[in-house]
Amino acid sequence: MTTTTLAVLVPLLPFLGAAAGLLLGRTAPGFVRPLAVLPTLAALVLAAVVAARQGGDAAVDAAAELTPTGSVPIELALHIDGFAALVAVLVALVASCVQIYSTGYLRDDPRYASYAALVSLFTSAMLLVVYSGDLIVLLVGWEVMGICSYFLVGHYWETPEARTASLKAFLVTKLGDVPFLIGLFALGADAGSFRITKVLGAVAHGDLDHPTVVALLLLAGVAGKSAQFPLHTWLPDAMAGPTPVSALIHAATMVAAGVYFVARLLPVFEASAAAMVVLAVMAGVTMVGSGLSALAQDDIKRVLAYSTIGQLGYMTGALAVGDRSAAVFHLLSHGAFKALLFLAAGVVIHAAGTNSLAAMSRMSHLRDRVPDAYWTMTVALLALAAIPPFSGFFSKESVLGAAEHASSGHTAHIPDAAGWVVLVAGLFAALLTAAYATRLWLLTFRGDGAEAPDHGRQPLTMTVVLWVLAAPSLALGALAYRTLPDWFDGDDLTPTLTTSVVGTGLALAGGLVTFAAWRRLAGLAARTPLGAVAAHSEADAAQVEAEAIATHAPAYGDVASAPDPADPGRLLLGPLHRHAAVGFHLDAVYDVLFVRPVQAAAGLVRFLDREVVETYVRGAGALPRWLGFAVRRAQTGNVQTYVSALLAGAVVLAVAALLVASGA
Repeated sequence: MTTTTLAVLVPLLPFLGAAAGLLLGRTAPGFVRPLAVLPTLAALVLAAVVAARQGGDAAVDAAAELTPTGSVPIELALHIDGFAALVAVLVALVASCVQIYSTGYLRDDPRYASYAALVSLFTSAMLLVVYSGDLIVLLVGWEVMGICSYFLVGHYWETPEARTASLKAFLVTKLGDVPFLIGLFALGADAGSFRITKVLGAVAHGDLDHPTVVALLLLAGVAGKSAQFPLHTWLPDAMAGPTPVSALIHAATMVAAGVYFVARLLPVFEASAAAMVVLAVMAGVTMVGSGLSALAQDDIKRVLAYSTIGQLGYMTGALAVGDRSAAVFHLLSHGAFKALLFLAAGVVIHAAGTNSLAAMSRMSHLRDRVPDAYWTMTVALLALAAIPPFSGFFSKESVLGAAEHASSGHTAHIPDAAGWVVLVAGLFAALLTAAYATRLWLLTFRGDGAEAPDHGRQPLTMTVVLWVLAAPSLALGALAYRTLPDWFDGDDLTPTLTTSVVGTGLALAGGLVTFAAWRRLAGLAARTPLGAVAAHSEADAAQVEAEAIATHAPAYGDVASAPDPADPGRLLLGPLHRHAAVGFHLDAVYDVLFVRPVQAAAGLVRFLDREVVETYVRGAGALPRWLGFAVRRAQTGNVQTYVSALLAGAVVLAVAALLVASGA
């Protein structure tokens, strides 16, 4: 088969698996698991073959006109360069691991068939985004992922949290997709084509008439899909879905789509210095804000969700300084270790028995009960904290090195301010990342919370996947930073001495300070009477629950899951903790700025419809009815009445005529 044919089959196979799974889910349930796993594994094999054939050489391009439009054509096009080839392998790998893992994690779920089909459809849509050479076809995959995420996040639709989270994810991402759609049309109109190669050619020749407007419109969609400030609030709440869904969405698929889109069209954004500064500020605020919020969360999956937001901030930061090689390098590295973190968290939650026991303050003695999750999660957390020689160190340092280079004015088309914003925010985020990673490890595996009943060993399909993902989390960075430049733009990804020393030093400092705070608080808790500890926890839980109600965010739920008095995050953040725990009240701000005005406008429209429009309609029907009643009363059938009325009318006309004549 040709490379083009193989590339077409990569997104097609999961799509066919999804369709077959939905059709056979009720009639032949025994085929559901093979239909979920085998097509995705086959797509992984084909994606690897496509990557091997492409080999980082010239891009593979193929196109056929999809439909005549009469103006800008829409084409079913493929554009597979080194970026696309490797990202497709990552997507297929993570999706395969998620499907295999889910056969054990959701083995007793009555809706597993629809879940598996949606995961396959989600995978197909992301692969379409990765391989597509036409922006409109890319948009199709972009939107299919959005609707799939709505159904997957709301998988446990019996719970109000899942229903609310799915609606929030859908609406917030759509809020960014509206300007994104307008930006795509404007870009296609300026370039005269939706083909990515032709758009980039138009940019190179300076044919874009409105580069700043187009770039900012597109960034709105990127902020929504990749959960960047200020449209990131949907992602932590999306943890209400099954944990494998979190791994799929947060690791290498939906949230990475925005980063990948900007990387593909980076020259469009570089054509506007203002857009690059906006992108840098967005990345900087996202990195720092998400790191502080992660340090204050008690739910293990919400910590990882805020971590994803921050790591995506690193990727957008690399793009803001014009280095898409560093951005995609971190995307690949992050996809492996973040998928591992979420799937290991799923093993931890499975050991506790239910999703409701995801609070780290309730975990105890898990190191011995889930050794596979303990060791693999330790590897992934070290990669997340960018400790050498784990993969996160090399990819994160490539971002910081690119920012340092841009801040010194050595990168063309990039304002120095963008480099400084990304560099400073990235270094501070390195400190915060190591701090919350250490805190998660301590509270999860060395905590002293209420021990949940032992639910036995996890299925083999869950633990094997962890070790598969542990390998790239440990070794991908060291192997890739030398070879990836040949696949990308040839940019050097070797860590620089200055940022490596400073970044690693800050990461070690963050981890050590967090460990010292935990030891101190653990010692104080041991000397504190149990009644005082309980009262302290109840007060904290009440305060956080009140904040959560005000901002529609999940609370701890009960006193048993109240914050651990030995939580180092509370000591490190101090008075900032209660604000960081609810995402710095951004949901409350949206409630004031958008939700309440919309509700007030809806109330006004309802009032006008009921009191004005309906009154007018009722009046429009009543007036003819009254006139008909008056006419009907006049038709008595009495001749004397008719003659009297005629005489009275004649008299009135005569008097009127006399008055007119006298006036004349």
